[in-house]
Amino acid sequence: MNFLDGHLFPENMPPLVITAAPYAPSYVPEDFPGEIAVTMEQQIQLAVDCYNAGATVLHLHVRELDGKGSKRLSKFNELIAGVRARVPEMIIQVGGSISFAPESDGAAAKWLSDDTRHMLAELDPKPDQVTVTVNTSQMNFLEQFDARDVQGISLQDPAVFNAYKEMTVPAQPGWAEEHIRRLSAAGIQSAFQCYNQNSLESVERLMRRGIYKGPLVLNWVAIGGGMDSPNIYTLANFVRGVPDGAMLTVESSVLNVLPVNMMGIAMGLHVRCGTEDNLWNQQRTAKIGTAAQIAQLVRIAGELGRPIATAQQARALCRIGQFYETVEETLAANGFAPNAPGRQQGFLRKVA
Repeated sequence: MNFLDGHLFPENMPPLVITAAPYAPSYVPEDFPGEIAVTMEQQIQLAVDCYNAGATVLHLHVRELDGKGSKRLSKFNELIAGVRARVPEMIIQVGGSISFAPESDGAAAKWLSDDTRHMLAELDPKPDQVTVTVNTSQMNFLEQFDARDVQGISLQDPAVFNAYKEMTVPAQPGWAEEHIRRLSAAGIQSAFQCYNQNSLESVERLMRRGIYKGPLVLNWVAIGGGMDSPNIYTLANFVRGVPDGAMLTVESSVLNVLPVNMMGIAMGLHVRCGTEDNLWNQQRTAKIGTAAQIAQLVRIAGELGRPIATAQQARALCRIGQFYETVEETLAANGFAPNAPGRQQGFLRKVA
């Protein structure tokens, strides 16, 4: 991305798109009573609360009535339909992991089979986006946690803690290519979860080879443990490789969430928050729910003079439902230089 003179002026930034992640698959309802929804009505209402607070993208997971993360696509269909009925313009982004929560204490926390994950392309009603990871990686999202972050919650159990600490993200090239093809054929946008520069480069190659021909919508995932580190140097290095036509959301965990989001707001990027990422206020004196986290970001953005995107603006920025006919059109729309032959060597971005 190119940051030119005046890029910190709010009038030169797009309206802020806030992604809400309220369903918290790695926590149990007892970790935050009343905030981690269990019944279908509670889960739908959680989406409504997030939308009313200012979020226009909903990162969606589903729970069963016993409080565990659901692996049933019928439950996903039910929640998507319920959210569509109540907040029809909110962008629904299904978490591509489906549910990685361990079945029992001490069991491995792992993602479901490739075939099951591919079935996300068959959801009905279909979501707007499904998150797609590229390149298999360690996913020890607990690496950035302080002992105080797990005080008094389920992750304090050593067996549960270890189950998540040892988790990996399976995202081999063959799976990613097939998954992207199926999602695109269903008219569902791939929302790429990029853990570092390597995964960003792999996404670019998928586009250059015609595997993905759609808008480049990215999450920079800075949670450590095999993913990027939440600091200004790694963020700057990642942003330098992102073309100007992409939409980039920053994402972190625990007490890193708010400062990383503040950097994103100030830079003209987009943000994500919610109980999936963090349960605590910045002093760890109390827990803070997703709607309250959203309201906090809305207030900070307002003080910086940056408006919050409406649902219609968020859809336009994400280019929901848009796909391209050719590789060349895809590269141009997203701000990449064209494929060789014909590109001007020595330049990384297409010159208009």
